[in-house]
Amino acid sequence: MGMKIGVMLPLGAGDGPDGGMPGWKDVRAVAEAAEQGGLDSVWIADHFLYRDAQDQIYGMHESWTLLTAVAAVTSRVELGNMVLCASFRDPGLTAKMAATLDEVSAGRLILGVGAGWHDPEYEAFGLPTDHRVGRFEEWLEIVARMVRGETVTYKGTYYEVREANLDPAPPHRIPILVAGARPRMMRLTAQWADMYNTAWYGTPNEKVEERLEALRQATAAAGTTVTPTAGIIVRDPDQPAAEPSPNAIPVKALPEAITAYEKLGVEHLIISPEPMTPQTVEQIAKAKGQ
Repeated sequence: MGMKIGVMLPLGAGDGPDGGMPGWKDVRAVAEAAEQGGLDSVWIADHFLYRDAQDQIYGMHESWTLLTAVAAVTSRVELGNMVLCASFRDPGLTAKMAATLDEVSAGRLILGVGAGWHDPEYEAFGLPTDHRVGRFEEWLEIVARMVRGETVTYKGTYYEVREANLDPAPPHRIPILVAGARPRMMRLTAQWADMYNTAWYGTPNEKVEERLEALRQATAAAGTTVTPTAGIIVRDPDQPAAEPSPNAIPVKALPEAITAYEKLGVEHLIISPEPMTPQTVEQIAKAKGQ
């Protein structure tokens, strides 16, 4: 089996038609294009808002609700978070949500998680910005143990659960993906994750290779195996993009990029399409088949 290819779905302002806010019909259209085009997965980011350096605020839909809706209108593609922010939902609730979405999707969920990073959304919604990785470490252990079938009693600095389990249990083992870079996050990835992600790139560069080498070292030290994934940005030159990314590669260069990432050991490539339209996804699907 060759490398899996997935695409990001629109979430917030700038992702929709003509650079506007996407509605549900726009999210659904991109997801259906991915499924019909033979791609392997669809992914949704997790933010409340984004504030840029000029203090312009971009609104966002709630990602888990959208992902659940996508699960109900697709039947084949895997469904992933890229990535769920641990600070937004407590660990027990997250585990319950994951088990239920896995039921809705007949076992297609990839639970992508991370520690979070964008202070403006934390401040707007009254969330603590301190000790993010420390909080994530406790959160991740509780979530991972629960979705893997344990009854968990845990008392940490930030979280506490008592005989928490999933009833009903998820019908399938839910793979956990962690995105991160620093040594502590790599250690947690090696300890608890099934998959790892590094993003956002064009063609492979030294930074990609450094991240993948850090993963190899962390998993070797832990005696575990974690599947590497990578996120890249792919542009359709025939469609105008509101703010083209400097890292984006043209869709015609995708087959060569797939080969290059495969040589690095990446097993799942997650593409952020520019623009996020069914037409771009159709071009990505064609390029995958070349």
